[in-house]
Amino acid sequence: MTDWIQRWKNGKIGWHRDQPNSKLIEFIDCLFLKKNDLVFVPLCGKSVDMLYLIKQGYKVIGVELSDIAAQQFFEENKIDYSIRKSDKFTIYSAANIQIYCGDYFDLTYLDLTSVVAVYDRASLIALPLALRERYAAHLYSIISTGCRVLLLTLNYPQSQISGPPFAVNKEEVWLLYKTGFDCQQLQCFNDLENEPKFQRENVDYIEKATYCLRKN
Repeated sequence: MTDWIQRWKNGKIGWHRDQPNSKLIEFIDCLFLKKNDLVFVPLCGKSVDMLYLIKQGYKVIGVELSDIAAQQFFEENKIDYSIRKSDKFTIYSAANIQIYCGDYFDLTYLDLTSVVAVYDRASLIALPLALRERYAAHLYSIISTGCRVLLLTLNYPQSQISGPPFAVNKEEVWLLYKTGFDCQQLQCFNDLENEPKFQRENVDYIEKATYCLRKN
């Protein structure tokens, strides 16, 4: 995971986007959110998706390994914030958002007791195979029954290009979440024409999929 910290230090953050993700906007209703509901965003970086959620009237709690990412989120969006320390995290706070800087695997159920939904745009696919099962199991352990998850994934021939982001297909999603979650695939399509990096590497296809999960 130290590789991610170095990427932020070097400014190698090609995954970051300056506009909210279109699939968040399109499928946010599957989370059945009400005003002031708290949404958890794992491995959040400085994603403007969090700003979008706040502007819709929701509250956000994120977790991120890099302090640089957290600081840039608040400073680039001109949001005044405070900083406090807990046992294992540095917590950056503003009116409707907290970003916990530290290890995702150090989060506990007590940190997320008020969370009613999870938005995972680039968390699962940021992790190598060996960590993805642990990631999904830990998510199950720290969110409440009935909590819904909007999950976005990519799938492509992993042999043709190395990650991250890593390829995660429908079968793996089913295996990771079949115990403890209801899982529905909302959409899946080949979007190679909009991915110049993958075109340059002559990748055969890149499927983008959206799922809605619900913890049993």
